[in-house]
Amino acid sequence: MRIGELGDRLSVNPKTIRYYESIGLLPEPARTPSGYRVYDESDVERVRFIKTAQRLGITLDEIKEILALRERGEPPCSYVRDILAKEVADIDQRIGDLQRLREELVTLEAVADELPEPDIRVCRLIDHVRRRAEEGADAAV
Repeated sequence: MRIGELGDRLSVNPKTIRYYESIGLLPEPARTPSGYRVYDESDVERVRFIKTAQRLGITLDEIKEILALRERGEPPCSYVRDILAKEVADIDQRIGDLQRLREELVTLEAVADELPEPDIRVCRLIDHVRRRAEEGADAAV
């Protein structure tokens, strides 16, 4: 199949497929005498693997290493588990950050109507947060 057919089959832009080739995630495909790329089922499975790994938060560099391990005949599962454990830790960190931001926004929303109106060019909510941050920085000095 040609690149457009591969892309359509997997809902992947042909430019993405060319990019995967350029960084070594996909092997250089066979070509027709007129120069068109020709892909087979192994390429379909490889692109499907890449897209699934990306969906799990695995970076292209990490995917490249996983594929390299597999090609050397080494089982990549422990490497993948380490990556996924780090991804879970990152997600936990982001969730904590988002929860703290949510609490700050809820608190800000609760006092919004009580804040004085500053200079007309500045939103009083943002001005309030800026002043609180400055007060906190001054207290730390």
